[in-house]
Amino acid sequence: MKSHPQLIPKMSKLWPYVTPGIPDDLFERLPGIPLSKREVRLLLVSFMRLQPDSIVWDIGAGTGTIAVETGLLCPQGRIIAIERDEDVVNLIRVNCEQFELQNVDIVEGSVPECLQSIPYLPHRVCLEGGKPIKAILHEVWKYLQPQGRIVATASNLESLYAISEGFSELQVRNVEVVQSAINRLEKRGNHQTFEAVNPMFILSGEKID
Repeated sequence: MKSHPQLIPKMSKLWPYVTPGIPDDLFERLPGIPLSKREVRLLLVSFMRLQPDSIVWDIGAGTGTIAVETGLLCPQGRIIAIERDEDVVNLIRVNCEQFELQNVDIVEGSVPECLQSIPYLPHRVCLEGGKPIKAILHEVWKYLQPQGRIVATASNLESLYAISEGFSELQVRNVEVVQSAINRLEKRGNHQTFEAVNPMFILSGEKID
């Protein structure tokens, strides 16, 4: 059986594969700008349950790794990378250009003020930061389409509690929570040792109206 051409994920010369999990060192970076590590990215993408035409809002896009991964996986979709810092916005743009993406729109602005200007309502939302996180979650929820999914990350107990409380208040359905525990083999001098990737809580759920 031949695959429908519209269902084939986009591939770039830099990453000529249909699988997610782009190595971290293929992305341009700036000091101090967060980057979702490859293994955590794989979990995030899996919980988003993407479709070829999904509209994704990536809030707190940082280096742009999620925008790039989802842009490649959703060739008929639209990815909205939202970031408030001008230098970071330029970094996201560079990374999207490197991976030859045409379906990523970058919105420079603060959440929730910038959300009403976005012309595409999301099927999927990836929320990776912002303060106050629970208030942002409530605002984003208003725009999420029915049967849409939201995936949020928490790197500390306070964020975990705030997102969990927000999920409860919004009656998010089919909630799943996992914590990553990942070690990478790294070279240190003449030895190879396992180095821990910072643990991350990943919370996901659905909007059922």
